[in-house]
Amino acid sequence: MGLLNSGDQRPFDEIMADFNSNFPRPLHFTLCSRLSNLLENKKMLKPTQRLVTLAILNQTYSSEQSSSNPFLPFLINAACDDEAEKSERAFILQLLGSINSGSIKEVLKLSAADFIKSFDPSSLFFPQLEQLQQQYHNKVHAEPFSCLFKDTCVKNVVPDPDIPHGCDENSPEFELQPGVKPKIGSGDRDDMITGLLQNLSLEGLGPRWIRPRPPRLPILDGELVWLNPGNNHELLWDYGMCADTSRGAAVRDLITKALKGPLAPAQQEQVLVELTNDPKLVYHCGLTPKKLPELVENNPLIAVEVLIKLMNSPEISEYFTVLVSMDMSLHSMEVVNRLTTAVELPTEFVHMYITNCISSCENIKDKYMQNRLVRLVCVFLQSLIRNKIINVQDLFIEVQAFCIEFSRIREAAGLFRLLKTLE
Repeated sequence: MGLLNSGDQRPFDEIMADFNSNFPRPLHFTLCSRLSNLLENKKMLKPTQRLVTLAILNQTYSSEQSSSNPFLPFLINAACDDEAEKSERAFILQLLGSINSGSIKEVLKLSAADFIKSFDPSSLFFPQLEQLQQQYHNKVHAEPFSCLFKDTCVKNVVPDPDIPHGCDENSPEFELQPGVKPKIGSGDRDDMITGLLQNLSLEGLGPRWIRPRPPRLPILDGELVWLNPGNNHELLWDYGMCADTSRGAAVRDLITKALKGPLAPAQQEQVLVELTNDPKLVYHCGLTPKKLPELVENNPLIAVEVLIKLMNSPEISEYFTVLVSMDMSLHSMEVVNRLTTAVELPTEFVHMYITNCISSCENIKDKYMQNRLVRLVCVFLQSLIRNKIINVQDLFIEVQAFCIEFSRIREAAGLFRLLKTLE
């Protein structure tokens, strides 16, 4: 109320500066909503107070986009209100930028009283409501949801019947009796408005639609009953806390050594026993998919045991991808062969590994190494076929071509005869 009353002496921009500094941003919408309620009743505020209020409603959101001002529809309707003072309507139009009689910055440098005194209505044309709505069509928010019973609300602010509507309190018509005027001072008016804002909602007194709570329906036979479990939770002690982790440290050290070279038989036995006693140690032994080729080449038995323990790990597909992509060798085939007899491997992995073995044999230039690898691959394939690990029909053409290409080698000829018996 102090800011509204200062419009007689202070310019609008100073009042706005005080408004922004005294009230935090989260309160702006609530305060502007209350001010818009005050403006709906034209006898609540004095003309200067109304102009300050209108400036606050517009300038509070002037730093943002125009479309973000939720009170823009209210300002447009007020600018086209024929019952309002022309100075007030002109002030709103200048705030909106609809007339060019002066820039907004120049208007805000005036006080409310100065603006009213300098206002000249003779040269001003007031547009129609439809024209303004068309001008600000893209900036006006859609009308928010309103209650269906809004029109049934009873106004809680009733004008005094002894005061004629539209009369100035200083005019003769304002006298109740000749020479007798109501004692309404600015302090009384301010106290009245403050009391209304503190104790009442100026939107009106709406009907209270009170009705009894409906009874619960009976629970039918076989119907699930809603349960509300209690919150009496008991603490469970983790007995694994502060447990001896030396075994895990020992396995990590041995795995690190196994990546660099073959382990002694006693060390291999220690790793296998520890992994058998605690399968979860495999997740803490320090092995990653990138390190798997080193473990396969140096300690294939440990690699087999580790991969068996990792079968339920989400990273097992990465280990299989590395195993397929690594260079073919006796140890890699030994690892894959042992895995096929111990666990059920994905069919795609086995087929890709066989294709990799065949292509590796075909790409080797050294005839001695080529003959040796062909023998190993043929023995490996015969083992897979006899143990029914693979369905030879899925790779029949590829394996048959491999046998024909290396038919000079005895193992390849034997694999070819095995294929003919299964054809």
